[in-house]
Amino acid sequence: MESSSLVTEQKKMLILKSSDGEYFELEESIAVQCGTIKNLVEDDFSHIPLPNVDAKTLRKIIEYMKKHAQKNDSNEEEIKDFDEKFVQGTFNDVYELLHAANYLHNSGLMDLLCQSIADRIKDKSVKAVREIFNVTNDYTPEEEAKVRMEHLWAHEGGEIDESLD
Repeated sequence: MESSSLVTEQKKMLILKSSDGEYFELEESIAVQCGTIKNLVEDDFSHIPLPNVDAKTLRKIIEYMKKHAQKNDSNEEEIKDFDEKFVQGTFNDVYELLHAANYLHNSGLMDLLCQSIADRIKDKSVKAVREIFNVTNDYTPEEEAKVRMEHLWAHEGGEIDESLD
């Protein structure tokens, strides 16, 4: 008599804790897309506190990681569409995601978000970029005038508009 047994693969799960105390359960194979998490897993952590990532942001990052864990040659267009929709949102939301992706060391997500921000500030004036990134102009009026004359092209361009909402 032949015996058959059903062998199921047990997926190792991790518990991620956001900065505002929310818990998320995620497969280790997906979570290790982030270098920070991968390093902690290598040190035998299964409950991972993420003090620099709030729940709203972590939820979005998990959505991204799950989708990209499914990436293969046959669904590249689907992933591309997902990425385009993923970066739609306010500039501040994308910027928050960027900070979290940097902290988590997720290079694929960092590349996507940096490109989105670059696309949004493309053709903006120096004044607009300073305002967007809250950069203080430390030039004296004379220095500003000199730089402006030397680099006229950098001072042309649009101001802040709906692309940064």
